Amino acid sequence: MNDDELKKNEDNVSSKSKEGEVSSKSIVDNKSDINSEKKLANDENESKEGKNESSSVNPIKKEDSSKTQEKKHNQNEKVSKNNKVNNKQSKNNSGNKNYSEESEFIEKLVSINRVAKVVKGGRRFSFAALVVVGDGNGMVGHGKGKAKEVPEAIKKATDEAKAKMIRVPLRQARTLHHDITGRYDAGKVKLRSAPSGTGVIAGGPMRSVFEALGIKDIVAKSIGSSNPHNMIRATFDALSSASSPKLISTRRGLKVNEITKRRKGATVNQENTDA
Repeated sequence: MNDDELKKNEDNVSSKSKEGEVSSKSIVDNKSDINSEKKLANDENESKEGKNESSSVNPIKKEDSSKTQEKKHNQNEKVSKNNKVNNKQSKNNSGNKNYSEESEFIEKLVSINRVAKVVKGGRRFSFAALVVVGDGNGMVGHGKGKAKEVPEAIKKATDEAKAKMIRVPLRQARTLHHDITGRYDAGKVKLRSAPSGTGVIAGGPMRSVFEALGIKDIVAKSIGSSNPHNMIRATFDALSSASSPKLISTRRGLKVNEITKRRKGATVNQENTDA
């Protein structure tokens, strides 16, 4: 009996050991399964975090790209504004050039008169202006304009004067080459060249013509009508008949020196006869 009990005990011990081994194996297997599950969970969390990070990075990149686009748009707007400003400045500069070209002319208002037109209902008043325009370097013109307001009349007169300018040859850019007489209706004028330092010795309407023309030394006398229109037209009649040694030389087919020598000889003969 003892032997049988011993065998039973041994069998029980072996069965218990086997059960213990199985339980230990199951425990190990359970632990490995838990570890694998933890690893899978960690991997999933990491993948989710990576996605979140990528999603968080992408809007930043989008924001950066939108900012760069806004900067480029602002730069383009600035460039377009600068181009517009430059175009405006160029236009303004061109307008200023035209204004300076127009302002180079010397404008002189000789007279302004109020005139009336009698109609059935009464009188209609308007203004007549006489203007002289010149460049101060041998070009001069005159014109008249009539309008219901003074500025419009002056504008019409200046436009007509600029359209009817004539070239007058000057000696040393200060006086005439010779004495001239001019006449228009009842107005008669005499113009004489003068040496340097004489100045402009002339009446009101004629003085404005000489100042616009650029003459610095001259002696002028009005004989006859004192009407400014007649005086101005007589003065322009005299100036249109003015000539120079160059014009005479081309007309006669001679040299300028020959004509100037003749002039000097004539002046010497006149001085001897006067003596």
